[in-house]
Amino acid sequence: MISGTETAAQADVGVTIMRHAQQLAQHTEAPGMMTRTYLTEAHHGAAALLAQWMTDAGMSVRRDAAGNVIGRYEGLTPNAPALLTGSHFDTVRNGGIYDGNLGIILPIACIARWHREGRRFPHAIEVIGFAEEEGVRFKATLLGSRAIAGTFDVSVLERRDDAGISMRETMAAAGFDADALPAAAHRRDAVLAFIEVHIEQGPVLLDEGLAVGVVTAISGASRFMVRATGLAGHAGTVPMGLRRDAAMTAAEIGLFIERRCSGTPGLVGTVGVLEVPNGAANVVPGNAVFTIDIRAEQDPVRLSAVGDVLKEMHAIAARRNVQLDINQTHDAASVPCAPWLQAQFADAIGALGMPLRHLPSGAGHDAMAVAALTDVAMLFVRCGNGGISHHPDETMTAGDAQAAADVFSRFVEHFQPQKPVGA
Repeated sequence: MISGTETAAQADVGVTIMRHAQQLAQHTEAPGMMTRTYLTEAHHGAAALLAQWMTDAGMSVRRDAAGNVIGRYEGLTPNAPALLTGSHFDTVRNGGIYDGNLGIILPIACIARWHREGRRFPHAIEVIGFAEEEGVRFKATLLGSRAIAGTFDVSVLERRDDAGISMRETMAAAGFDADALPAAAHRRDAVLAFIEVHIEQGPVLLDEGLAVGVVTAISGASRFMVRATGLAGHAGTVPMGLRRDAAMTAAEIGLFIERRCSGTPGLVGTVGVLEVPNGAANVVPGNAVFTIDIRAEQDPVRLSAVGDVLKEMHAIAARRNVQLDINQTHDAASVPCAPWLQAQFADAIGALGMPLRHLPSGAGHDAMAVAALTDVAMLFVRCGNGGISHHPDETMTAGDAQAAADVFSRFVEHFQPQKPVGA
């Protein structure tokens, strides 16, 4: 919200953010769509542009061994501990231009204004453009933020992309030394907290007419890949009561997941893939392959649902005389946002006369990796088109970008670390 006492430069921040989002989107692997994966030519181009904007905003800029782009805006005292912020600049294939990118270009725009005004703070600010979060190229997620947190799993360096090139080889070709990754980790005593600004990637703020919301936690997730094996048969000759239909077994399981995960706030369950290999219209399916994704803000809620689903899956399969091969492919605990940081976001929102809304994040974010290093918090920003994300129709407005920048600026300008700077 812009008051009459604020400068025209402040009011231009939202417009700058939107313009920079469009400019950054020019760095794509596929003309006409937004695709930017780890250490491709488009990725390097985006990194260079972010580094230029950081330099123009008065920051010193470096890239670490993971390819993260890090801009540091010094505090009143050189080498003071830093408030970290940022997000990722890689994308899914044919994605949107605000997912991740907003959380980098917004703080750069705010720091540029402070730099023009000659304003510094007791603490430093570091804006991190995380080089990889989505996991598209090497099927390994949160690479940039795990490097910063000191939790990078070096085993993923041997994973290969679709062209058969390993991550280690790709990094070396780009001038990054994988053996130097441990040095990318930030020291705990040099970090005060981490805050991430991100589009909601959902419809809650849009449906409630709110520009921003404070994230309470990043939901934990359990994922499974399941193969159901029954017995194929002729669709016209096998009686209904004698069928061992793998597809209908999967369908019944999916409907149970829907029922079990409905009605509990923050709990969601999804069957995102359901395939009948070599299926035909006149054949009772003998095989089906499907995925399960169950998420919740509270881990006990998620794990209770997972237990109920697994129990019911076995019961359904036994009744239908179908075998299940169940493989868990992902298990991530929920990551709570620090209450003391949530409170300061709430104070900033209230001071600007905006309604306060708390909500969980059902999607994963870099903040969940950085939580291994320091306390984290997130500010969600409304997105349009029904809240769609990871899609070309992902959108937001300059007004909402401005509102988020106002909240971010107020947060930083009044930031109170848990421990005094220099303590």
